Amino acid sequence: MKKANCIAQLNPLFLEGIAHRGLHDETRTENGLNAFQNAVDHRVAIELDVHLTKDGVLVVCHDSELKRVTGKEGVIEHLTLDEIKTNYRLLDGEQIPTFQEVLSLVHEQVPMVIEMKVYEKNYTPLAKRLKIELQGIKDKKNYLIISFDPRALWKMKKQGFIRQLLVTTTHEWTYGLRHTVESLDLEDKMLEEKRVQRYQKKHLVNVWTIETEEQLQKVVPYCDTVTFQNISPEQVRNALHR
Repeated sequence: MKKANCIAQLNPLFLEGIAHRGLHDETRTENGLNAFQNAVDHRVAIELDVHLTKDGVLVVCHDSELKRVTGKEGVIEHLTLDEIKTNYRLLDGEQIPTFQEVLSLVHEQVPMVIEMKVYEKNYTPLAKRLKIELQGIKDKKNYLIISFDPRALWKMKKQGFIRQLLVTTTHEWTYGLRHTVESLDLEDKMLEEKRVQRYQKKHLVNVWTIETEEQLQKVVPYCDTVTFQNISPEQVRNALHR
């Protein structure tokens, strides 16, 4: 899809930077309700990750493995929602949120990038559940769907959302599938490539994950927006709109 058409189908806040896993910090754990509320308070778009529990509920967490963010062993896809809510806590003490809890909190006050986390080829039930849970939204311009697995994005075709394929240098072959989705979400190193710079002139490109002012200044000439963490929303907005 041409860049102008993509942009017309998205909330303009997407082009002012996207807070990676919410606007988290030392006191607000990534992908937690406190981090998402912080993003809402700062009027910044948020990125989050959704997994499908054993009993078919979408929960928000970056990893399938829960050890890093909770300190306790467990795999989301092997657990029921009740088991997760009862036995696990994020490092700031709050529960791992369901996707519906995040939707209710954010209430479309800021736009949202939803990353579909495929586990052991569960892209079909994952996409099916995401379609169901997005049925109650008011404005599709507030949502952008991304994934490293193109099959998950293909399952979301004809849903009315802009889809971005995540491409990394370690799985660069997926770049060849760029024409099967509306736009790309690229690892920052890839913006150095001439073919990527040519693509970006005509298509919407996001870049991830920007963590320093130096990185930010390096990528802004070759992307339309950035997913960021550890730097302020104001820094990102200023760089993107210079």
